[in-house]
Amino acid sequence: MIERKKGMTEIKKNKDTAQILEIIVVIMLGITALFTAWASWVGSLHGGNQATNYTRSNNIAAEGNSEYNAGVQNMMQDMMLWNEVSDLQIDIIFAQDNGQTEAMEQAANKLFFKLNDNLTEEMASVIGWSWDYVSEDPSEIVLTWMQNEQAVVSPFTNQEFVDSYFVNAKTLLAESDAVLAQGVKDNTSGDAYGLVTVIYGVVLFLLGIAGTFKSDKNKYVIIGISIVSFLIATIYMFTIPMPTGFSIIGFFKP
Repeated sequence: MIERKKGMTEIKKNKDTAQILEIIVVIMLGITALFTAWASWVGSLHGGNQATNYTRSNNIAAEGNSEYNAGVQNMMQDMMLWNEVSDLQIDIIFAQDNGQTEAMEQAANKLFFKLNDNLTEEMASVIGWSWDYVSEDPSEIVLTWMQNEQAVVSPFTNQEFVDSYFVNAKTLLAESDAVLAQGVKDNTSGDAYGLVTVIYGVVLFLLGIAGTFKSDKNKYVIIGISIVSFLIATIYMFTIPMPTGFSIIGFFKP
């Protein structure tokens, strides 16, 4: 009789243990399924951000390259202008040295109108040209200007002036690099969430087959591995940054 009671008690304990294991498995399956869906969704958001940032980066880079080409073209035009200015300055100096007043005035007039009509404000500042004329006589204005040391030094020896042609291009290309870097981060984060999703998938598989084992020891091992894997994946997931500008509330706004 006593042995029969012991046997019944043992059977009851086994049933209680089996029920507890089933409850644990069901709870873990539900939680893991939710976390799997979450990781998959956030990973897809990272993927969307990556594609958007790559596209934006390419567009901004194209605009930056266009600005760079425009800067090169403007610089070449100004270089040609400066070569013409230098030639006229030489003509003026030669005419002055040889007492050729009429030739000097003609060259000075040409130089005056060339500077007046073609100079940019940036180049005018570097070579010391001012539209606040000291006289109404073009020759006198030019001769006064040529006494300034800036008037005879090529503006293209000034690196700051040369760089000014490419300010917009450099700004856009730097922005393109920054957006591309963010796209790379999104790609890395998306891959990380993909890994988390895979681990959760393994956890779901292990929990799914746990009930097929007759031995409780085997069930303990499988469930233990599942729980450890779940914890590792979850801890790792919380170290991964969320997508830029992410807000759950934003998805429910009209």
